[in-house]
Amino acid sequence: MATKKQSLKGKSADELMVLVQKKQEELRGLRFSAAGSKNRNVKLARTLRKEVARALTEATAQKTK
Repeated sequence: MATKKQSLKGKSADELMVLVQKKQEELRGLRFSAAGSKNRNVKLARTLRKEVARALTEATAQKTK
C-alpha cells in the first residue's frame, strides 16, 4: 500500500498533535505485532517514523511563526 505525502501546512497545531499520537500508536502496535510474526511491509516502520517527524517539524514551525 503506497501512501502519498500529506500536506501538513494547512493543519492546525491540535490536528498535527492528534496525527502524531495516532501515528505513534500505530508504530507501537506494529512493533509489538512484528515481534512474533513476519511483516509484509518491511518499510512501514520507517515510513511511520518519517510521518511523525514531518508532523512534529511542521508543528514546531507553526509555533515559531
